[in-house]
Amino acid sequence: MKQRIITAVVAALVFIPFVIYGNLPFTLLVYVIAAVGLYELLRMKNISIFSIPGMIGALIMFCILLPLSTVELEEIVPYSKLEFLMIGVILLLIYTVMIKNRFTFDDVGFILTSALYVGIGFYYFIETRNAENGLVYIIFALLIVWTTDSGAYFVGRKLGKKKLWPEISPNKTVEGFIGGIVTAVIFACIMQWIYPISSSWLALILISIIASIFGQLGDLVESAIKRHYGVKDSGKLLPGHGGILDRFDSLLFVLPLLHFIHFV
Repeated sequence: MKQRIITAVVAALVFIPFVIYGNLPFTLLVYVIAAVGLYELLRMKNISIFSIPGMIGALIMFCILLPLSTVELEEIVPYSKLEFLMIGVILLLIYTVMIKNRFTFDDVGFILTSALYVGIGFYYFIETRNAENGLVYIIFALLIVWTTDSGAYFVGRKLGKKKLWPEISPNKTVEGFIGGIVTAVIFACIMQWIYPISSSWLALILISIIASIFGQLGDLVESAIKRHYGVKDSGKLLPGHGGILDRFDSLLFVLPLLHFIHFV
């Protein structure tokens, strides 16, 4: 626990100033974090990000990350983002033939899904920060994720009896799942009272509930991936916490959600 706290404090001291300042430094940091996340995911399937398919996957992810609000690819090259994605798919499929199917169609699917999973989540991290009052929405998303995680942990330890999904995450309980939601709603209401983020209290509570559920589903998705590939943690970059995906798995679901429901 001591190591987890030290790592969390150090990471926060490095990360939070970038979030507050925003602009290009924040965008570049997100690119770096996303690259590490993709590296962790590909490594689970023993695919090096420095291999030809790994680098193609990274380029696809970086293409997804490009903020539409600040970058118009058509002004630089005569291709849209979608066309770049299709070029990446074609190159990966061609590579399966070039090495006589030692790199398979399943591997192509894994790389594409990995690039989309990581890329879309972190793309909305950038888009949320660049939005009007973006810092407030980032704080709201982080508040939901962190309080859900803490509430689920402490309620689960104290009251947890019924396993939520033992095949995927043996330590999670139904009581913890509900406790995380309740905790997130309480802290969201405190934030709304201090700094109103929504014109409707009811809307805020409903959004907080949905975001908390999606955040926990994001955590379960990453747990399912790790369990499938026999990996305990996605990486070792953050001592006591695991890797980048272990820390950002919930945000990768919550931030797109806030845009899909037009909260941001």
